[in-house]
Amino acid sequence: MKQLALLFLLAASAPAAADPPVIENATGQRNGNLWRFDVTLSHPDTGWEHYADGWRVLDIEGNELGTRVLAHPHEAEQPFTRALTGIALPDGTTRVQIQPRCNVDGWNDKTRILALP
Repeated sequence: MKQLALLFLLAASAPAAADPPVIENATGQRNGNLWRFDVTLSHPDTGWEHYADGWRVLDIEGNELGTRVLAHPHEAEQPFTRALTGIALPDGTTRVQIQPRCNVDGWNDKTRILALP
C-alpha cells in the first residue's frame, strides 16, 4: 500500500505535459548563395517557466544547418513568426526540415518538411 501511495505522489508532483511547439507555416527564400527561413510556430507559452525557445533547420538526414533562438516567451502573441537568415545549404538541397523546441520538453520529434522553391 505504501508503494502505491508513493507512486501516486510522484505522479501528482510531476509537471504536466503541455502541447509541444508546432510549426504552423514555414517558407524559404534564396538570396544569392544563402537562404532566409520564416517560420510561424505556436505553443501554449505560460511565461518564463515554459515557452517555445527556438527552432532549427535540418537537412533531410537530420543534420543541423542553422538554429533560431527565441529569447523570451510569446504568451500574448500566438502564433508568431520569426526569421533566420544567412543559412548556407549544400548544393542540390531541395527539401529541409524545420524542428521546434521548448525550454521544458526540448526538441519536438515532429518536424515539418519544407520543399524549397
